[in-house]
Amino acid sequence: MGTAFDVAIEPVKTEKKPRRNQKTEQTFSAATEPPKKRISHPRNVETGKAKRKKPVKILFLGGVGEIGKNMTAIEYGNDIIVVDAGLTFPNGEDMPGVDSVVPDITYLAQNKDKIRGVLLTHGHEDHIGGIPYLMKELNPDTPIYATKLTLMLTDNKLQERHIQNVSQRVVEPGDTVRLGVFEVEFINVNHSISGACALAIRTPNGLIYHSGDFKIDLTPVAGSPIDFKRIAELGKEGVLLYMSESTNIERAGYTMSETVVGTTLDHLFSENVNRRLIIATFASNVHRLQQIIDLAVKYRRKVALSGRSMFKVVDAAVKIGELKIPEGVLIDVEKTKNLFDGELLIVSTGSQGEPMSALTRMAAGDFNKVTIGENDTIIISANPIPGNEKMIYRVINNLYKKGARVVYESLEKIHVSGHACQEEHKILHSLLNPKFFIPVHGEYRHLKRHAQLAEALGMPERNILIPEIGNCAELTDNALKLGENIQAGTRLIDGEGVEDYGTSEVMKDRLKMSADGVFTVALAAAGNYVINDPVIEAHGCVFAEGETETELRAVVKRAVESYDYESGNKAELSVVVRKALKNYFYKKTKQAPLIVVSVLDV
Repeated sequence: MGTAFDVAIEPVKTEKKPRRNQKTEQTFSAATEPPKKRISHPRNVETGKAKRKKPVKILFLGGVGEIGKNMTAIEYGNDIIVVDAGLTFPNGEDMPGVDSVVPDITYLAQNKDKIRGVLLTHGHEDHIGGIPYLMKELNPDTPIYATKLTLMLTDNKLQERHIQNVSQRVVEPGDTVRLGVFEVEFINVNHSISGACALAIRTPNGLIYHSGDFKIDLTPVAGSPIDFKRIAELGKEGVLLYMSESTNIERAGYTMSETVVGTTLDHLFSENVNRRLIIATFASNVHRLQQIIDLAVKYRRKVALSGRSMFKVVDAAVKIGELKIPEGVLIDVEKTKNLFDGELLIVSTGSQGEPMSALTRMAAGDFNKVTIGENDTIIISANPIPGNEKMIYRVINNLYKKGARVVYESLEKIHVSGHACQEEHKILHSLLNPKFFIPVHGEYRHLKRHAQLAEALGMPERNILIPEIGNCAELTDNALKLGENIQAGTRLIDGEGVEDYGTSEVMKDRLKMSADGVFTVALAAAGNYVINDPVIEAHGCVFAEGETETELRAVVKRAVESYDYESGNKAELSVVVRKALKNYFYKKTKQAPLIVVSVLDV
């Protein structure tokens, strides 16, 4: 496997003890800004009253009212910190041809001199996928803080986009860094990827606790359980604002432990000893990958990886010791034909039915390295992300048609979520006992349900704010309210191109073509005259019965004749012809195809 991580990352060496409390100051390392005195609020000498504090501004750039592209900025005076920089993937209906979707970061680009650092809670795409597009527009010395695996995955993305010399600083749970007026402590939590952290952010107005993505797993397959002790200490210290993810808030009870998946996978291995196994899972779920590798060793199977992201994550995780693979277990997928079915395990991407993923291509018969047959058992170890259901079930149907056995979440406990359910949220709310609450990371229904849960636990409705993208929440020690909105929205990534969704002419044209097709007209001009008949082509257009090319030519001819080309120009003539065709199509067919008119000199 190639090198996935070629730049140096600076460790952040902060003292974890003593814990900060009302009487103790945290010590900071040379890797961060030098220690500053505890922030005090000076009194007016004449009146003896405390000076009025400015509000802390919380700016929502993504991840609210939607699943994905999580990004929040926190601002006080001349200091801004950014929490996460994620992306999401288009559903294909209103964004045809788009590769990915990231937040509009115009506000951050305009205020880049204020940004003291970017803080990443964990390494999932919806939290780090937008990093290259963010860092490209910030000052080059703006540091990124995250745990080791998160930074390894982040650096892969920066390298892919040829963004060099970004300051990346490794932190561990318990570390605290100072960024302008902010002090940020990283808190260990459990999630479906290693190195996930919550953030305790101390501001001039009070403590903000940002949950990141989390669940409560008291028997994690790797690492330590969520740091209840520290969370309870923060609650006693006093939490002004709690910002919590809301993905699974509609689910009652508790999220199952990752160990449940290991038990299920073990019995599936034992039941399919003579069959070839193919497991599709999230490449980023390193704990799950470790369980799969360990079972492959136990049942004496070789492991072949399939899918670009799978190679990258495994490479990065092995380098930092998060994933341990015995020598000789991994083989190239090209060599799998030399093994009996019972000797082989293929670990693949495609658990969400992504069109270009390895599993989707296998199911469609378009993957020349692996041909699905009747002696294959395919295990899809993931739950559908909302919006992906159709794609996943299409893949499952295609696998069944090829004779394979398919095991997925409806049939076996082969996936557990990385997100907290209702009872886990109740525990965190009770431990933190915040004054104010903002639900994040979810569609509006998730945010609303989480707000209702907070109310049921005794929080006044006036102390809860449900945000939208572009909102600015203003936080003081005794109030939480909406301020003036900022520019925010969606940017579309298509190859190397970036488009603002709301103003994208390209997307408008694509939507027109996808709905009503495209109609092209080529006119030949010699000197000041249009000569010959127009060349007309239609693609994806449905014409009414009896409609002929002769009729369409007549429309174009009348438009040309009505325009004085001798005193005009090509652009104006194109507009005249396009308008005539647009009116014709609407009257005759009630359609609005994309109309392209070209005037060529001959």
